[in-house]
Amino acid sequence: MTASPVVFADRMLSLGLARVSEAAAVASYKLVGRGDEKAADQAAVNAMRNQLNLLDIKGVVVIGEGERDEAPMLYIGEEVGTGNGPEVDIALDPLEGTTLTAKDMPNALTVIALAPRGTLLHAPDVYMDKLAIGPGYPRDVVSLEMSPSERIEALAKARGCKPDDITVCVLERPRHEEMIAEIRSTRAAIRLITDGDVAGVIHTAEAQRTGIDMYMGSGGAPEGVLAAAALKCMGGQMWGRLTFRNDDERGRATKAGITDFNRIYARDDMVTADVIFAATGVTDGSIVAGLKHEPGWIEAETLLMRSRSGSLRRITYRNPTSRVDI
Repeated sequence: MTASPVVFADRMLSLGLARVSEAAAVASYKLVGRGDEKAADQAAVNAMRNQLNLLDIKGVVVIGEGERDEAPMLYIGEEVGTGNGPEVDIALDPLEGTTLTAKDMPNALTVIALAPRGTLLHAPDVYMDKLAIGPGYPRDVVSLEMSPSERIEALAKARGCKPDDITVCVLERPRHEEMIAEIRSTRAAIRLITDGDVAGVIHTAEAQRTGIDMYMGSGGAPEGVLAAAALKCMGGQMWGRLTFRNDDERGRATKAGITDFNRIYARDDMVTADVIFAATGVTDGSIVAGLKHEPGWIEAETLLMRSRSGSLRRITYRNPTSRVDI
């Protein structure tokens, strides 16, 4: 008799995933503002790997920190978990915003998503042109094929407002200068961020809280999949298209199984099944509070979400620093 496959018990796994995210954040707290990006990232990686290996899963990292030869990072293809439990894909960024952490700037996070095996896009480490809006709009009201100004006009019409009531989040990079100029020509507002575009996309799902209606621009493709996982839990629409600067990057895409280099991926193309998402604040931000420490204690806040139920929890973890036990 063939054994039945192990069910993806997202409700039971969710608290374990929160512990993974919390462990990575807590491990980096002594490095906030210390100017050492690599040390902060490595501390988060080590803690995240250790905690993942305590989970009863057969996990494979599909969005990680590079190829196997770049270990000791959590590399793409690395197997994690006890080996007892459901087969799952894992997308992670042990420290989303290493520069933000090193400089003690807002919105540094530890981020992880977990879904059934074969349901997360294996995005190569290249750029992705991204567009995201929050929930409550007609399907495909905006698209990557529109110009930036057309997107703003279409969203304003759908919202019943003027373009100058729209706020767009954009990663501040020289490659976005023309796009920024076009956005400003519509009189829409722009929220520029220096790093951390996973947080930038998440902001669109909480527009009343963050004031951000739309995210657009290019950033890392792996971060695009993580952002899509968050929006699948929170609601909202997202699209991404891989962009390539050279043949080496096209080779990476081919190795990852990408055959159509011009394909536009909608949110549910990047995350095709139910997903769990967790993010813990390292520095203060508009999504979660950063780490707080006082003599003898450390406190962290985690955002934990499940797409199946649409549930969103904010968890406060507080423990003595002398015996931190995630």
